[in-house]
Amino acid sequence: MKLLFAAAEAAPFIKTGGLADVIGALPRALKQAGADIRVVLPKYKGIPDAYKEKMTHKGETTVSLGWRGQYCGIEEYDDDGIPVYFIDNEFYFGRDGVYGYGDDGERFAFFNKAVLDILPEIGFKPDVIHCHDWHTGMIPLLLQDTYAHDPFYDNIETVYTIHNLLYQGVFPYAVFGELLSLDNRHFTDAGAEYYGNVNFMKAGIVYSGKVTTVSPTYAEEIRTSYYGYGLDGLLSSIGDKLTGIVNGIDTKSYNPNTDKTLRTRYKSSLAKKRENKTALQTELGLPVSAKTPMIGIVSRLVEPKGLDLVVRVLDELLYGEDVQVVVLGTGEPGYEDWFRQAAYRHPQQLSVQIRFSEALSRNIYAASDLFLMPSMFEPCGISQLLAMRYGSVPVVRETGGLNDTVHAFNEYTGAGNGFSFSSYNAHDMLNTIRRALAFYREEPTWKKIVQNGMSEDFSWSSSAKEYLNIYEQLKA
Repeated sequence: MKLLFAAAEAAPFIKTGGLADVIGALPRALKQAGADIRVVLPKYKGIPDAYKEKMTHKGETTVSLGWRGQYCGIEEYDDDGIPVYFIDNEFYFGRDGVYGYGDDGERFAFFNKAVLDILPEIGFKPDVIHCHDWHTGMIPLLLQDTYAHDPFYDNIETVYTIHNLLYQGVFPYAVFGELLSLDNRHFTDAGAEYYGNVNFMKAGIVYSGKVTTVSPTYAEEIRTSYYGYGLDGLLSSIGDKLTGIVNGIDTKSYNPNTDKTLRTRYKSSLAKKRENKTALQTELGLPVSAKTPMIGIVSRLVEPKGLDLVVRVLDELLYGEDVQVVVLGTGEPGYEDWFRQAAYRHPQQLSVQIRFSEALSRNIYAASDLFLMPSMFEPCGISQLLAMRYGSVPVVRETGGLNDTVHAFNEYTGAGNGFSFSSYNAHDMLNTIRRALAFYREEPTWKKIVQNGMSEDFSWSSSAKEYLNIYEQLKA
């Protein structure tokens, strides 16, 4: 099976969010499963020189964009046996940022065409092009329109993955008609048109052979008006064309037994895990006590992460319980300021780190006993998987991938790997935390819950099998 992943970002080259982690990890699992997998990305200015210096120039072509012909360089990087192609155009990608420019519609219209134009140049005809998020949503339509009469592109299937439906890539008609020169028969309510504009994500959903998203629950949620952001009717109409597949994590990198950032490495020993807690307490200036339960929060400080719930009851929790809370993240100034002020009110119980540090995040996973994720919505979520990998028990709201991966502990059967609540309600969250703290005080029970989480298989290998099944369905 020959596969091409088209995406706007990928770890370790360039990253703004979870999409990059998926594009960095899933191809490795597919390669291990036997696929001939390649990846194509824009060559951004922000890619570190250490990677750019190892790229080789594979050629160049000209991409037609409206009445202009735009230069398209092709650079290749060998990422542990996976060829990664970079689309080089200084005008579009030689900028400090990745997204957020006034001409993003034109930039990614160019990228969508470039992905297809480079294929004859690199001598690779994929069986399936797997497109990710709005940035590549026009590729399935281009294959059925502009490239439909070129025999080279015959029988290339497409899969389109929604990583976050909130960001859809909506641009003026000129991007559709003037830059991409697409036939107006596709600019309809049943096609790529969206309230007089072109919607890249809608095009990906309509014209691809299969649509996936990053968890089964999110696949159901986005068919509703609350989570559908205007596309719920379309998503409801496509039936089983839409599938939810939970993301995995890099279990080699995230391994508490080998993680060099930790003070004490461990397999499953709670005693050794708690050595990381006392080390973090010392580092952050909290009272040192292995017995005091620690709750970790590693998150962007933004409303969809459920921080309104935390703001509402954190003082009540800290005044009423012998517990410590460690917060790591950046985001909206209002939340940043609130957490800073809360840390002044509770200097013995709360440490707030308004920054991002990969090493500190790993140490919070290792040190914390509980990990809080009360998200308003969460397409998949990675932090809860990492928390369980490190033996931190998640407390989550039952939404998206959190609902698919965290199962509430049942004290009668011993099943379950965490604690959950369904309503977006601060005191429901607080009561769930208190329930978890009650079990924390029962050492044998707590050890069972921790082991249930640490024994879960959240590697990419199981997800890769599900994706391969979808590719094979398209080629059958």
